[in-house]
Amino acid sequence: MKSRENLVRLKQFQVSEKRRQLMQLDMMIAEFDRMATELEVQIVAEEKKAGITDMNHFAYPTFAKAARLRRDNLKNSQFDLAQQKSAAESILAEAEAELSKAEMLESRDSKMRETGTDGRNAMIG
Repeated sequence: MKSRENLVRLKQFQVSEKRRQLMQLDMMIAEFDRMATELEVQIVAEEKKAGITDMNHFAYPTFAKAARLRRDNLKNSQFDLAQQKSAAESILAEAEAELSKAEMLESRDSKMRETGTDGRNAMIG
């Protein structure tokens, strides 16, 4: 049955697409973490250069304030991506289960075709 083969191919495509999306989320989370770490290093360096670590001090470096804000935004985005990742993982598990079902149906259908028990062959007696 061609329709079952097409269904299996469709499900395989969906699973591979979900895996790609999950990998992309992982890469974005890692990149945001790397950027936040770099900003933290820059903040510490700027504070050390200015000799002021109190954000409320009137002479606190403007660059350090901006870098802190950027770092905090990256951390928030990282948290949002982690939530998206957990949702994507459950969607991937669903897609893999559907693929497994479709493959089992295709396997059953191909066995039926091979043995000729699909109802098309009648006994001639």
